[in-house]
Amino acid sequence: MTVGLFIPCYVDQFYPKVAIATLELLEKQRINGEPIKVVFPKGQTCCGQPMANSGFEHLTSTLNERFVEQFGEVDYIVCPSGSCTLHLKEHLHTKTNDSEAVAVRKRIYELTEFLTDVVNISSITARFPHKVGLHQSCHGQRGLHLSQMSELVAKPYSKPVRLLNMVNGLSLVDLDRPDECCGFGGTFCVMEEAVSSKMGKDRVADHLRHGAEYITAADMSCLMHLEGILRRQKSQTKVIHIAEILNSH
Repeated sequence: MTVGLFIPCYVDQFYPKVAIATLELLEKQRINGEPIKVVFPKGQTCCGQPMANSGFEHLTSTLNERFVEQFGEVDYIVCPSGSCTLHLKEHLHTKTNDSEAVAVRKRIYELTEFLTDVVNISSITARFPHKVGLHQSCHGQRGLHLSQMSELVAKPYSKPVRLLNMVNGLSLVDLDRPDECCGFGGTFCVMEEAVSSKMGKDRVADHLRHGAEYITAADMSCLMHLEGILRRQKSQTKVIHIAEILNSH
């Protein structure tokens, strides 16, 4: 079983430890008793989401071609970012070989989605003795369905919570608004800076009210936004990607 590791450009540039934790975490897993071979195509680059979200999807054609070229031969593609994963699942296409692009889209998984739905992980050796608040990122929750939305009258579930509950010593805090947007939204935080900032401050305040030592999520872009607010507030609370927790010792 070969897994192609796709690392978003902002993770590569700003949070390489998240990429390393994801790699090490995947290398520990087995599917049907067989170890996973993780490969990192070195020619990979941006998924094209920033351009597409700004109305310039036509500029992503070469990125789409490159992605299919880089990841066309692996069994699964795993990414530690819900927003990038959802963009690829829904928008990856090419003019030269669109049938291959469609096939690639079906093999793309966000990290926690892959661990729960494909690996069907039942235990984790990680230890993280801290109070942690979980931010349910919008792309993951409403697009990839990593967790149930609170406004629906349906059985609650959360793939990230399922994994975090396996971590020794970790205590999840209960939030007042567990699935509220952080306000990042990619280019939204640039175009609507004031609204984005206020939403982020509200999200941070919910975690701080309940004593979170760390805020985690399956999407580092949301955490990057919250981290900026925490630093400006000189808060002792830190952000940490879920892969880093699941890979902790």
